[in-house]
Amino acid sequence: MRLDILDRGYRPSTKLLFALIRLFSGHPVPDAAKLVFYRPDFYGARAKEFTHEAMRGPSAWSVGDRELMAAYVSKLNESTFCIGAHTATATQAYQDGPRVAAVLADLESASVEEPLRATLRMLGKLTTEGKLGAEDMREVLAAGVSPQQIEDALAVCAAFNTTDRLADAFGFEVLTPEGFEAGAKYLLKRGYR
Repeated sequence: MRLDILDRGYRPSTKLLFALIRLFSGHPVPDAAKLVFYRPDFYGARAKEFTHEAMRGPSAWSVGDRELMAAYVSKLNESTFCIGAHTATATQAYQDGPRVAAVLADLESASVEEPLRATLRMLGKLTTEGKLGAEDMREVLAAGVSPQQIEDALAVCAAFNTTDRLADAFGFEVLTPEGFEAGAKYLLKRGYR
């Protein structure tokens, strides 16, 4: 059930911003953006900062890798909005839709580098089971992933386990394929700020 709180209660300046976004993009403002503007002092400002740092901050992981991590975590959480948004963004970042689709369909048979596969396995276990152990870390390190890359991947996982749950709790409206493509273009250009 969609909570209509995302459709009201904004400051006049925010309403103007939403109107301008719709005018220039030709698409409605996604509910993910509406959520961070709804209560910026409580959630939005901190969420934007954390997510932007996880997804666009310095990292040995490429933007495409991190977007694929977000799509993968969202798939495991069955968050339709976030799957669509981050599949589109990973696809544009990599310029390789079949690769993204293959990873989301079957990680083990997908043509992907072993460090990324091991990291996605780790994020999958954390997302579905809620915990990791020392052996899980040893496996990822043995695949050639650095401790900093593990930390960076865990930040992506934390951001999207939170966002996925909010998307489902608020009933985010699923965009058209064109809407997801426009959103992906924006995220690649501007990030999560």
